[in-house]
Amino acid sequence: MLFYLFKQPAILCTMSLVSVIKNCRQEFAPVVPFLPGSDRLIQFDFTVENIELTADTLNNTDRFCNYINKKLAAAGAKYGIGGYNEHRTVYSRSAVFDAEKPGEEPRRLHLGTDIWGHAGTAVMAPLDGMVHSFAFNDNFGDYGTTIILSHELEEIIFYTLYGHLGLDAIRNLQAGKLIKKGEVFATFGIPEENGHWPPHLHFQLIKDLKNWKGDYPGVCKFSERELYLANCPDPDLVLQINQYTSFQ
Repeated sequence: MLFYLFKQPAILCTMSLVSVIKNCRQEFAPVVPFLPGSDRLIQFDFTVENIELTADTLNNTDRFCNYINKKLAAAGAKYGIGGYNEHRTVYSRSAVFDAEKPGEEPRRLHLGTDIWGHAGTAVMAPLDGMVHSFAFNDNFGDYGTTIILSHELEEIIFYTLYGHLGLDAIRNLQAGKLIKKGEVFATFGIPEENGHWPPHLHFQLIKDLKNWKGDYPGVCKFSERELYLANCPDPDLVLQINQYTSFQ
C-alpha cells in the first residue's frame, strides 16, 4: 500500500507535465544544432540485439569511439540518437551500474535520450531556465561533467539534465544563473571529461528531482522501470527530432 501511495501522485504529476509540454511544443529551441531536411540522424541500438558491439569494443573507450564515428560516417549522419526506455547491455562496461550485492539486479534501463556526435558540439537551452546544480561525476562510465537546469511552464516546475559535457561548461558556473532559451551553455565533452564515453549528450526530463544535486539516475533497474519512467517523461517531447531518424 505504501508503494501505491508513493507511485500514484508521481504518475499524476508527470501526466500533467507531459500535457503542459505538449501544449508548449512550439516554444522550444533546439538542444543541439540540427537542420531537418539537411542533417541526417540515425538510430543507434545498444541492446542485446546489436551483436556488433562486442565486449572488446565496449570495454575499450578508443574502440567504442571508433565504432560510433564509423557508423556516423558510413551513414553520412551528423548525429546518432536513441536510448529512451531502452534496456541496454552497454552498461556492463562500468561498475557504476552494477548491483550493490552479488546476485542482485544491475541497472540497465536508460531514462534519457542520447545524441551521439562530435566533441565540441554546442548544447543549447530549449527554454529559459536556471542552473539548479552541476558536478563533475568523474567515475568510469558516469556522467562526467553534468548540469541540471530548472524550468517553469504554466506553474509547473521541472528539470532538464545534461550529461557528458565538456569541463569548460562548469568553470566559474554558479547555481541560480539564468540560461536563456537558445543560449549555448555547454558542449559535448571528450572522453576524459564525459565519464569515458564516446562524445555525446545525455538529455533527460525530470519531474521531481528530490534531493539530488548535480546528479540524478539516468539508468535504473528494469524492475523499477514504471516508477522511474513516470518521473522521467520521453525527452523527445522537448527535442522533437526522433521523427527525422533513419534506422541502421
